[in-house]
Amino acid sequence: MTAAITLPPVLCSSPIPPTSRFKTLSCTKRIFDDVNEHYYIRKSMNNWDKFYKRHQSKFFKDRHYLEKDWGKYFSDSNDAAIAASGKVLLEVGSGAGNTIFPLIAAYPKLFIHACDFSTEALALVKSHSQFNGNRINAFVCDVAIEDLCGKILPSSVDVVTLIFMLSAVSPNKMPFVLQNLKKVLKPNGHILVRDYAVGDSAQVKLESRNQIISDNFYYRGDGTCSFYFSEDFLSNLFCEAGFETVDMSTYCRQVNNRQQNMTFERRWIRAIFKKVGS
Repeated sequence: MTAAITLPPVLCSSPIPPTSRFKTLSCTKRIFDDVNEHYYIRKSMNNWDKFYKRHQSKFFKDRHYLEKDWGKYFSDSNDAAIAASGKVLLEVGSGAGNTIFPLIAAYPKLFIHACDFSTEALALVKSHSQFNGNRINAFVCDVAIEDLCGKILPSSVDVVTLIFMLSAVSPNKMPFVLQNLKKVLKPNGHILVRDYAVGDSAQVKLESRNQIISDNFYYRGDGTCSFYFSEDFLSNLFCEAGFETVDMSTYCRQVNNRQQNMTFERRWIRAIFKKVGS
């Protein structure tokens, strides 16, 4: 007997789940001060190394859905100069390479800068059977602290992917991250985001356990941190950093656990932002 049934994702009809099915999220008061927030962030960085050492590349599935969702942003451009050499992509929070290896297989001319603050994650990328140093520049970098222009030329990247990455950053550091990315993006370059949305069943569980660092920001049982985005928060964050919203939607997927006789709702935001000006 199948323990769980996962239904296809659909567009969410409301930004927050009905209170009849989910605990109402407080998201109104700060639980910890900045000192405690910094403590959890420091611990989180070490725990991501432990995470990748423990799970290797087996925890996350390869993200083949990116071709369907955003294929036109990875494929050859109409610009003759770009078409000749291919586009340049920056994957931030590359992890074990579950985004980059499907993409280099699907787009032969694509060049990828892949960075992560976990040395264990980057070691997994470089030891992957499909790693090619001529097509992948893999390096350790904490984009919430370090200047990306020390690793990548300014205005040299066509597209940035943030796949469940920004949620691992303290909300206080998110504006710096976006300014960092803006410097390496070409004019009219794009940032593609897929990340956790407010009302996700994991957030409901963390809220009920009082594992709260600040509004919509939590620490997990494994010591890593996670933020849950509303569309308004994400749109305002990028707008203030000098980006315009091209597209944004919140998706839901129901998971029915037969053994526990429970239904969980996973929620995530998929968004596209464009750099305004130079």
